[in-house]
Amino acid sequence: MESAPAAFTGVVCALFGVALLCWTVSRVRQGRPVAVGTTAVTPSRAAAVAAGWGVALSAVGVWLLTEL
Repeated sequence: MESAPAAFTGVVCALFGVALLCWTVSRVRQGRPVAVGTTAVTPSRAAAVAAGWGVALSAVGVWLLTEL
């Protein structure tokens, strides 16, 4: 019974992580800012944090899917 929620959560995490990575890469390649509206965040730091979260979410999603 618990496998359906785990599969759903794994797919959602993996897809969101991959989408976040793709979005971050496209913004960086276009030279556009990843974080808008803040002056305290440098563009390189914002890209690194977004990429880190994308990798982490993708890894969690894959881990959840392998634990089924």
